[in-house]
Amino acid sequence: MAETFSNSRERAEAAFGKTQSQSLSRNRTISEIDAVVQARDEKTSRLRALRMAKEASDLAAPTPPAKTKRTK
Repeated sequence: MAETFSNSRERAEAAFGKTQSQSLSRNRTISEIDAVVQARDEKTSRLRALRMAKEASDLAAPTPPAKTKRTK
């Protein structure tokens, strides 16, 4: 009987260890994904701000007069 209890306990501990390992792995993966998403969002915001600043600068700058071809 003690041997059966020991085997059952070993199986239960192995199953628990496997579940716990999967949970830790899942949490680590989610953390890595969150870091990638945050970096992408920061880069997108920075690029958007640069683009908007350039567009505003382009609108504020006077446009050079159009060149016309001279004919003889």
